[in-house]
Amino acid sequence: MNRPSQTIINGAIAGLVGGAVLAAWFLVIDLVRSAPFATPTFVARTLLGAQDMQPTLTLLAMYTALHFSVFVLVGAAVAWAFEKAHLHAYWVLGLVLGFLLFDLIFYAGVLITGTNVVGELGWPQVLAGNLFAGLAVVGYINVTGPEETVRLRDVLRQHRTIREGLIAGLAGAVVVMGWFLAVDLVQGRLMFTPGALGSALFFGARGEAEVVVAIETVLGYTGVHLAAFMLAGLIASGLVEAARREPPLLLGLVLFFVTLEVLFIGLIAIMASWLLNAIPWWTIVAGNLIAAVVMGGYLLYEHPELRENLTHELEEEMV
Repeated sequence: MNRPSQTIINGAIAGLVGGAVLAAWFLVIDLVRSAPFATPTFVARTLLGAQDMQPTLTLLAMYTALHFSVFVLVGAAVAWAFEKAHLHAYWVLGLVLGFLLFDLIFYAGVLITGTNVVGELGWPQVLAGNLFAGLAVVGYINVTGPEETVRLRDVLRQHRTIREGLIAGLAGAVVVMGWFLAVDLVQGRLMFTPGALGSALFFGARGEAEVVVAIETVLGYTGVHLAAFMLAGLIASGLVEAARREPPLLLGLVLFFVTLEVLFIGLIAIMASWLLNAIPWWTIVAGNLIAAVVMGGYLLYEHPELRENLTHELEEEMV
């Protein structure tokens, strides 16, 4: 029988540390509210579907065991992933893990119990606690892990295509978010667009009356939005790299952005056609067009040889 690797053991301990940090955070909050252990009691009752159950040591012990078991698995998985990717456990990744834990608690709570656990406990407290826990997990892995690891900034520095793709994707995502923020402000309904898209995506809203502009819908959709644009940026960057070797493939980059525009509107029409009335279609087209121009412009700026080829092709077409 093989013994667990030291990495997995360190990760499991890191999970225990993260779980302890989160438990201590809510213990302090409960003490301030003069309701000791109210949080674990509420979560345990919700998981068991028995809100009328009296708090007992057995109930608290069961929840505590589950709480730390989940964190042990999370810590072991994160440590294993860092080792396989030869990635340095940088503190920023602790914040990323904290946000992932926050999302996990919200969506797992809704799917398993049908209750918005995050909303009941207070999303600022839950978010802050999970950020502290994420930092604790990654911090412990950083202290106990091997020193010869590859830092994220080194990976981005060495792999130009990945670096440019992520930057292009982030730029496009921010531009679209800024555009819809301005549109929503002009229409007097702050954060309506991400709230509507999040309501349709996560809760199956079937009309404007069912739109919920809340932390879970706005942040949830924002996460999907960022991930989608990062992926689009990586694909676009890959096409640019291919076009650098085979200039005719530059047409593929143009077709990719056109296809992306049509695909997004098509997905909305399929997923929830009512969104095209709640969110004017022209604002969607304009936002994604601006993002395409920004992303394409950045990639062409980083590759002046392609810019020259494109200019040459346009001049020949005009002759």
